[in-house]
Amino acid sequence: MTKQTFLHDKHVALGARMVDFAGWDMPVQYTSIIEEHKTVREAVGLFDVSHMGEIIVYGDDALPFLNKLVPQDIKKLTDLKAVYCQLTNKKGGIIDDLIIYKLEDNKYLIIANASRIDEDLNWMVRNKCGFDVSIVNESHNYSLLAVQGPKACDLIRSLGVEDLPPFFTIKRGELFNINVWISRTGYTGEDGVEILVRNEFSEYLWDKLLEAGKPFGIKPIGLGARDTLRLEAALHLYGNDLDENTTPVEAGLAWSVSKTKTEDYNGKKVINEQLEHGVSKKLIGLKMLDKNIARHGYEVYYNNNKAGIITSGGISPIRGDNIALAYIKNLDNLSVGSTIQVMIRDKLHDAEVVKRPFVPKNNKVNI
Repeated sequence: MTKQTFLHDKHVALGARMVDFAGWDMPVQYTSIIEEHKTVREAVGLFDVSHMGEIIVYGDDALPFLNKLVPQDIKKLTDLKAVYCQLTNKKGGIIDDLIIYKLEDNKYLIIANASRIDEDLNWMVRNKCGFDVSIVNESHNYSLLAVQGPKACDLIRSLGVEDLPPFFTIKRGELFNINVWISRTGYTGEDGVEILVRNEFSEYLWDKLLEAGKPFGIKPIGLGARDTLRLEAALHLYGNDLDENTTPVEAGLAWSVSKTKTEDYNGKKVINEQLEHGVSKKLIGLKMLDKNIARHGYEVYYNNNKAGIITSGGISPIRGDNIALAYIKNLDNLSVGSTIQVMIRDKLHDAEVVKRPFVPKNNKVNI
């Protein structure tokens, strides 16, 4: 049965077109994807991302336990700081990509992808042996609202939160007399916050944010624009650009792998070998040289030989062209500026290899 967030009825009342996403009935758009996309790039948008998972890990061994699970060095986290990382299997493949917040000593909050909550929890429990740690799935108790765009922080400050947390940190706060967690994170490439609130207050908070945000040009934003926004910012989507057969190094996420971490972790040997000797495939950015769209699963060719596959692709409302991410063989003579082909309806169409991200990020966070 398809699940619904606590804000489901709000989306329906606003006329949203609802779709099944990772087992959740979610709004894909309220007006048009391009209009909603530009709202986030130019003003401020409000997203319901309550389908995401929230997992609390606590106990005397919480730190060494998490350090076994991810390539990042969790011991470097100070209170209320966050880190982007991957949950890796024994071959270095990515079970999920996560944000881990240190709430206090021996207590951490993990934000997981909606489609991977069960897999994440299962893997954590399988790795729990020998650690004094508790793993609690709080996903069903909380809603998550994202306020994103160049005017997002102005809106939040206008509501009395003057000391917004720095990038990739979290703090306790109060909005409309509701206790919330406010984190300076997002999935759009723009500045903004994500607000974790108990379910019983989520509808009230949603309505109040839309009302208070009118002077800032706020609009509700669906998953369609969320995808075009993250693609322009070259942010990975699990299931498209990341999976259990792809390592962080292959995914272009070597910057998120600690080079000085002494503790062992799942997949460390494979990942270290790739860091030292290179990889056989890599993630690249493409722009189509005609009006065709390179979609997930389309084959990529170079010099008439199959070289890889498209993982994400679509329209860039800001650039005005069609862009894509693709995994290709690590070919020495292929670089930014090279011409490559994408097979679309049994015909090869030219594309150019371009730098990522496709548009400048305005959140000063390298993810």
